[in-house]
Amino acid sequence: MNHVAQAPLLSLKGITKRFTGVLALDQVSIDLHGGEVHMLMGENGAGKSTLMKVLCGAYQPDEGHFESEGRPVQVRSTADAQRLGVAVIFQEYSLVPHLNIAHNIYLGREPRRRVPGLIDHGRMHREARSVLDRLGLDIDTHRVVEGLGVAQQQMIEIAKALSQHARILVLDEPTAALSERETERLFEVIADLKREGVAMAYISHRMAEVFSLGDRVTVLRDGKRVATMPAGQASADELVTLMVGRKVDMSYHRGERPACGPCVLELRGASSTGGIRDVSLKVHAGEIVGLAGLVGSGRTEVARAIFGADALTAGEVLVHGERLKGRPTDSRSKGLGLIPESRKQQGLALARTVGDNLLISGLRKLFASGLYRPRQALAHASSMVSTMRIATRGPRQLSRHLSGGNQQKIVIGKWLLAGTRIYLFDEPTRGIDVGAKEEIFRLIDKLVNDGCAVLMISSELGEVVRVCDRAYVMKEKRVAGVVARADLDETNLLRLAMHHE
Repeated sequence: MNHVAQAPLLSLKGITKRFTGVLALDQVSIDLHGGEVHMLMGENGAGKSTLMKVLCGAYQPDEGHFESEGRPVQVRSTADAQRLGVAVIFQEYSLVPHLNIAHNIYLGREPRRRVPGLIDHGRMHREARSVLDRLGLDIDTHRVVEGLGVAQQQMIEIAKALSQHARILVLDEPTAALSERETERLFEVIADLKREGVAMAYISHRMAEVFSLGDRVTVLRDGKRVATMPAGQASADELVTLMVGRKVDMSYHRGERPACGPCVLELRGASSTGGIRDVSLKVHAGEIVGLAGLVGSGRTEVARAIFGADALTAGEVLVHGERLKGRPTDSRSKGLGLIPESRKQQGLALARTVGDNLLISGLRKLFASGLYRPRQALAHASSMVSTMRIATRGPRQLSRHLSGGNQQKIVIGKWLLAGTRIYLFDEPTRGIDVGAKEEIFRLIDKLVNDGCAVLMISSELGEVVRVCDRAYVMKEKRVAGVVARADLDETNLLRLAMHHE
């Protein structure tokens, strides 16, 4: 369609957003036209989700303004955005688990009876049924969301957005959890919405979606818009180059390491309840192996399957050639330690002290007699606080009062005290400052120089390139390929993550 002849339904002009000194968006402008799917691409941290949160009113920009069909408008809240016809399909679900499907779809917009204060539940369920039918989702609207699978919850998120009859629809990786059939149905709905004149902003890392759905493509890099072009004029190589062609932070320089030792950790054809399928990989002593991939590719699920947090449905995990029983306690006893992506929810007891958290995984090793000795425990904890350079008043301080970087050091320190020899690091530097990142990288380097083995998951491809000896790349819960050290660069990792040859 001729976008020049008509004003965009919504324009964001010169949007700048800062977070405690970090420039997340730098003078970004984007136009959304009716009947158009505008693809938004960029690496993790490029600013895509921040821009979409500004668009939907969740964040207020520090600079810049909005225009609706050529007229200046103000969007100070999500309510303002909704009045303009903006609806969002979130990648991270915003559903209320203890409410039923219909109530989740119409939460805050429930149809009312004539008597003030009463919800018309019958009408709400009928309208919810109509929206679900449009998506081809045969599920009872009275079902509670908590019992639904991930893909079904994603479809409810989509139904929630469609129920708002939006003029401008934001889709943030909507197919990440969907099956092929569900994805095809969503694409049919998107085609219908285009014909109805809806403007869509679609975040995706999948090249096939960019070229099959997109009318235009905008690429963000380091918070800046680096290019906007018609999707038909863009090549996959050009888009990858635009996404990764930035100055790389070289604050940490990987040192030379001696040749690695024997294989100490192996997955053979592993599938799990977490969704990974037929995954095989090896990690040797004295080696840092990267595990890269896009959001939803299955990286965290691999770590959970290795550690026994997710049960295997096929295949096996071998440590020093011996098959694990598939329980975290067995993994711990064999010298494995998991530093999870969510340290606050899965790695720490925030209401407990620094000392308690440091000691918890190593109690059997430190007190082999079974008798807990408080003075000895305090000495162990104090020594680890010093070794890890944890900024705390002491082992008796509550963990919740420490910074993210220091909390991460506690999670690592507890496995050091447990005598761990095989480390599973899941996003070890997420949410911490540059100085703490360098400390953690140097610690990882020291571990492998001492003969430990490390499997490191990171969304930051630059980290994988700078830190790892080689890397496996995940896509759609499978291993898409492995990149040797000589070929380890961001472009090769991204191509595999997108299955772009």
